[in-house]
Amino acid sequence: MKFINRHTELISLNDRWVQKKPHFIIIYGKRRVGKTELIKQFIKDKPAIYFLADKRSTSEQLKELGGIMGNFFNDTLLKTKGFSDWLEVFTYLKEKHSHRFIFVVDEYPYLTEADKSIGSIFQKGWDEYLKGMDIFFILSGSNIAMMESEVLTYKSPLFGRRTGQILINPLSFKESRNFFPDKTFEEFLDIYTITGGMPAYILEIEPSLSIEDNIIKNVFSKTAFLHNEIEFILREEFREPKNYLSILKAISWGKRKFSEIVNEAGLEKNVLTKYLMTLEKLYIIEKEVPVTEKTPQKSRKGFYLISDNFFRFWFKYIFPYKSDLEIGKLDEVLRKIKETFAILEGLSYEKICREIIWDFRDEIFHFERVGKWWDKDNEIDIVALNREANEILFGEVKWSNKQVGTNIYEDLKKKAQAVEWGKKGRKEYFAIFSKSGFTKDMVELAEKDKVFLVHKDKLL
Repeated sequence: MKFINRHTELISLNDRWVQKKPHFIIIYGKRRVGKTELIKQFIKDKPAIYFLADKRSTSEQLKELGGIMGNFFNDTLLKTKGFSDWLEVFTYLKEKHSHRFIFVVDEYPYLTEADKSIGSIFQKGWDEYLKGMDIFFILSGSNIAMMESEVLTYKSPLFGRRTGQILINPLSFKESRNFFPDKTFEEFLDIYTITGGMPAYILEIEPSLSIEDNIIKNVFSKTAFLHNEIEFILREEFREPKNYLSILKAISWGKRKFSEIVNEAGLEKNVLTKYLMTLEKLYIIEKEVPVTEKTPQKSRKGFYLISDNFFRFWFKYIFPYKSDLEIGKLDEVLRKIKETFAILEGLSYEKICREIIWDFRDEIFHFERVGKWWDKDNEIDIVALNREANEILFGEVKWSNKQVGTNIYEDLKKKAQAVEWGKKGRKEYFAIFSKSGFTKDMVELAEKDKVFLVHKDKLL
């Protein structure tokens, strides 16, 4: 697998490695985001024991771990007999310890599913055995909710033991482009609109194929990894996958208010609240509120949207047409994609603009928050704020084949007057983001009014 970015995470791990003291590091993030590859890059030139947990019984996994540790310590007897329990693992490590090494338990949540007492056992293992050694201990997991409840929260047995934690997020658009540096901005946006910043998904794309051929071969095909990926994740992560499927289907079909999702999914309000929170923790959906809200978590103005690009693509083009795709009837689905894919690209570009604007803080002003704003009559794609300085930026995003003219700027100024935030004495800035550039009149007006113009991802 091509390893892209994650420089900050690698530096953090290597800095701790050279400290020559015991460390207990938690690494977690959604499935396919690249946690295991990060770990493998970190340990590749160091003495390390790497164990990947799974859904087998505890005894079967301990036998496998015995083989792995037997190879590491050159212990033929251990390779044959394995371990009887986890405390024996920790005892063995303390007895054999003679130099600094790394011990990784990947997909730790599988162990907790097999044995509910595993958290307490690992607590004892760290407190009584490992923390007195020159060891670098890593627990990793894809089930974010379980990693938090079993490792990171106050009630978990392992709370307070970790010396560091790393939440691995999807790559940004800018970071993801490193997978295909020869692609133009628009060519890679096609890819990113489907895959988002998920390395495992990006790597399924073949650069020599057109985006249509990639969709046919690597998404539509029944044997393709991506074809059943969403259903696999729902089954893997949730006890009630059908309920989560209903919620995501409702949101993907435009039911964005809480009340609308309740009616569409047919779930009780308290149950839906719990499910929505879980989906948010997994970075599959997000609750979007106007960026000017003082307490976003309590705001009643929020709308839910699918924030994971591939989930959004799958629910728009795979889920509704599963029967057609099953029998190889692709024409209707491809026609739908050709008709509507630009809408998904526009949504992706709008989100990308909220990312790339952070690169322009020195040229604009040092804003602290970036988001969207709306009321019942108006909507502004990008609003950036600095509360202390009472500065605000209003931005419009246009993903079309037409150059942006002065009318777009004039409309943006009118909409900005509907925003009450900091109105008394605030300093206002304006920015326009465009796929196809700007008319001559707009460029001249931008110079006069000091409007920031961004063509694709470049500040003019």
